[in-house]
Amino acid sequence: QVHLGESGGGLVQAGDSLRLSCTASGRTGVSYGMGWFRQAPGKDRDFVAAISSNDRDTYYADAVKGRFSIFRNNTKNTVYLQMDSLTPEDTAIYYCGYTYYHTGSTLKEKYRYWGQGTQVTVSS
Repeated sequence: QVHLGESGGGLVQAGDSLRLSCTASGRTGVSYGMGWFRQAPGKDRDFVAAISSNDRDTYYADAVKGRFSIFRNNTKNTVYLQMDSLTPEDTAIYYCGYTYYHTGSTLKEKYRYWGQGTQVTVSS
């Protein structure tokens, strides 16, 4: 069993930045991918960013390329999502996910464990 704890959400204005954190605990193993997804009201949970276990490969949704950055600290079992130049369209609940695919994945079906979610609200 793996537990994911997220933090860092909040209410910000358009153009501001936020950094989300997600720490994995329990039987994490040593080689696992991590990802961030988001879900706006009435919509599906969509891919945002993912990272491989060795931190070498990262993937981004087109909507966030150039504005968001995913990185991880394996000594802390923590993955981060740095979000810059936020817009109201980024408003959603953000979830981190854990996948056994060490390369990471853009597909939510590949993620075995999820965090509880953290709300990000961007006002115009």
